[in-house]
Order: sequence, then structure tokens, then C-alpha cells
Amino acid sequence: MKPISLLILTVALVFSTQSFSTKKWGATGHRVVGAIADNYTSNKTKRHLKKLLNNQSLAFVSTYSDDIKADPRFKAYDVWHYVNMSFDDTYETSKKNPEGDLVTAIAYCKRIITDDSSSDDDKAFHLKMLIHLIGDLHQPMHVGRAEDKGGNDIKLKWFYKDTNLHRVWDSQMIESYGMSYSELSENADHLSRAQVKYLQKDDVVDWVNETQHLTKEIYNSIEVGENLSYGYSYKYLDTARTQMQIAGIRLAKVLNDLF
Repeated sequence: MKPISLLILTVALVFSTQSFSTKKWGATGHRVVGAIADNYTSNKTKRHLKKLLNNQSLAFVSTYSDDIKADPRFKAYDVWHYVNMSFDDTYETSKKNPEGDLVTAIAYCKRIITDDSSSDDDKAFHLKMLIHLIGDLHQPMHVGRAEDKGGNDIKLKWFYKDTNLHRVWDSQMIESYGMSYSELSENADHLSRAQVKYLQKDDVVDWVNETQHLTKEIYNSIEVGENLSYGYSYKYLDTARTQMQIAGIRLAKVLNDLF
């Protein structure tokens, strides 16, 4: 495939809302990310993961960061799950949360995991957090606006039941499709090595800025109070699947680089 053709195809895969199939993501979404990542991790990485995660899979531990929210001792980690940005800003130019955000949290997790003085328990904790946060980075409403809490304050209906824009993208659209995380991951789009390499280039800040392009479209895709149903899912489910696939591919890259 010629380079320009590959570029066009891959950009379309990343940003298309119709043509390509593929809270946070909900539990199903995060498990899809973990399962896809497992297909792209090296054998060396798998050995390190097996040791630190006590033989648990990436899919299994992918929800850990949400599971611990029920414990008030972990309240300080809530800000790790998102980054709020004005649509006029990129991450570089945006006003930063002094308590931290998704980007700074990922960097911190990497430092702990690669620090020889860190205990295995500390490494395992921050590895589980990192696995989850790379997934969050690709859920468009986790790169949303501060004034509506990443779409949580944008009230909608999903099949005539009260909800909000954030929740639709977290879980409702995915769960309504009725596939398990393993079915969704097994039916991800086939990508060439060149396409995978293209998706894995750049860094976390670039990925956040990329996700924000989609976030802007999603904000403009609805009207407050609107009832969303089959038509919305038909238009955007493939986008959600693509984002989960990209997240899994990039998670594998991050893990391979660490180990």
C-alpha cells in the first residue's frame, strides 16, 4: 500500500463515524481495550504483566480504577480519569487542574512502574491504573468540557429513559448492542502492521488532542433533552468500537515500551 493511501485509510479509521467498524468506558468497554491490547503485547511484556498482575489478564484488571471508587481512601484519584479542555485549546495551551489530570496521571504511573525502588505492590497498583487510564483517554467524554462535567450535565434520554451524554458513551450504547467484551474484541477490525504502527506513533498528549476532535463532534451530535435510540447507535457505535480498538493497540505500545 502506498504511504498516502495508508494515511488516508488510517485517519478515516480514527475519525470516521459511519464507514468503519471496529464513566470512562463502562466495564465492557475497558475489558475490550484490555483484550485487544493483549494481542499486541510482546512475549517479554507478557511475562512482566503475568508477574505483576498475579496471572490476571489485562481485561480482568482493566476495571480496577473504577472498582476502587467505592472506597473513600481512593477519592484523590478521581481527577486521574479525565482532562477538561476548552474547545479553543489543545492540552498544551489548556488551563491545568492543579490536582492533576489524565495526562499527568499516566506519566506518574509510568514513573512508578519503571522505578527500581518501587515495591511490586506499588508497581502493580499503578499498572492497573495505567491500563484503565489509557482506555479512558480514548473515551471522548473524558476529554470534555469542565462546565458540563464531560457531558454528565447534558441531560438526554436513551430509549426514553433519563440519562446524560457521558453515560451514553460510557456504557449504554455499548451495552445495548448486546455483545460481551470477548465478542467485541474478537470482532475488531483487521489492521495491517503499517496501520498499527501508524496508530501507535506520537505520545499521550497527541492522543488526547486527537480524541478532542471527536469530542467536539459528539457535543454537536445531540440536542439537550433529545431521545437517542437506534439511529444514534447506528451512527456512532462503530466509532465507539474503533476508539476501543485504538485504545487497545496504544495500550500495548505503552506496556511494551515500559517492559
